[in-house]
Amino acid sequence: MTADGSNPLISVQPNALKFVFELEKPSFCDLKVVNNTEHYVAFKVKTTSPKKYFVRPNTGVVQPWDSSVIRVTLQAPREYPPDMQCKDKFLLQSTIVPPNTDVDDLPADTFNKESTKEIQECKLKVFYVTPSSRGNSEDERFKSYSDQAPDSNSAVQQLKDERDAAVRQTLQLQQELDFLKRRRHRRNDTGFSLKFALIVGLIGIMVGLLLNFSFSSSLSSPAAVPTVETTTSPVEPSTTEGIETPL
Repeated sequence: MTADGSNPLISVQPNALKFVFELEKPSFCDLKVVNNTEHYVAFKVKTTSPKKYFVRPNTGVVQPWDSSVIRVTLQAPREYPPDMQCKDKFLLQSTIVPPNTDVDDLPADTFNKESTKEIQECKLKVFYVTPSSRGNSEDERFKSYSDQAPDSNSAVQQLKDERDAAVRQTLQLQQELDFLKRRRHRRNDTGFSLKFALIVGLIGIMVGLLLNFSFSSSLSSPAAVPTVETTTSPVEPSTTEGIETPL
């Protein structure tokens, strides 16, 4: 309620907590807390089974005309309750606090009923639903929405057209990307052949230089020339002694 006590300080949506019950799987339910006053309002969440639920935040401060979301998580259950009935309950307390109060500044006795502050309480029941029943409720909700909105078909068709256009654009971009990849691949192949030809040419030049150098070295080195000994026999002088020449 407000400062004069005529209306509730906060309102909670929804007015009950519903959890999809599955073994070994956690489930959560969000509560929206709305401040209906021009004051700062603090709240605190309590439950009859604190070990089964995880509440964040379990304490907070809502500014004037503002709202806050509380997430209540059901820990992964290990067994089914009798007849899927839940007897757990939640209690949401609220009270007015000084302006600009932060949650860390709240005194320990903020929600103590023995204090002079006015504390309001909101009780929330807990219900378990099966996954199949949740699906049916969602289908019924969608059906009712379709019945209430006859123009929804045109909106759905428009969304489909936009989706198809986005798909076509994506395919076009993919084709362009593939073309660029192939073009780049061909360029890389040409570059590889040129590099390979240059490397082969350089290797050939180096081999030729090595062969030329080795041949030049073989020519410049002195070869062993065999020596031939020549003997000169003395020539006997010709004489005319004892020879008469005819007249």
